[in-house]
Amino acid sequence: MNTKVVPVVTRAGELDSNTGQSGDCVRRSGVSPQHTPATKIWFGQVTNEPGFRSPPHHHGEAETGGYVLKGHGRIYFGEDYKEYVDMKDGDFVFVPPNMPHVEANMSVTEPLTWLTCRTPDNIVVNLPDVPDEELEGYRRP
Repeated sequence: MNTKVVPVVTRAGELDSNTGQSGDCVRRSGVSPQHTPATKIWFGQVTNEPGFRSPPHHHGEAETGGYVLKGHGRIYFGEDYKEYVDMKDGDFVFVPPNMPHVEANMSVTEPLTWLTCRTPDNIVVNLPDVPDEELEGYRRP
């Protein structure tokens, strides 16, 4: 029996979308239990088309780290999603476990692309949606 462990490369065009999703926020894994020997990490790319957002959701027990490659993102959180933090190219963000939030692309002309890492896996628990007009500053194209 061969038990040799070796590095696994996921090529740029081979990201796996067979993972937890939330609305218009599209997650594609590069390293995850879905298609690599990984058992304690999910690492992938997240995209939001111009003006699109996720519905409210949380990531269960998972701690989440993100890095914005390109765009202007906003994470709404707190009571009735009235609080928020903005992120732009080069920013990192941490989202605590079990925190309900909405991930939004604040540009109506440019896509938002970021990398996300969480442990132990890409847990996505979708929650009841909130109307766009209740999210301060958010608009669709």
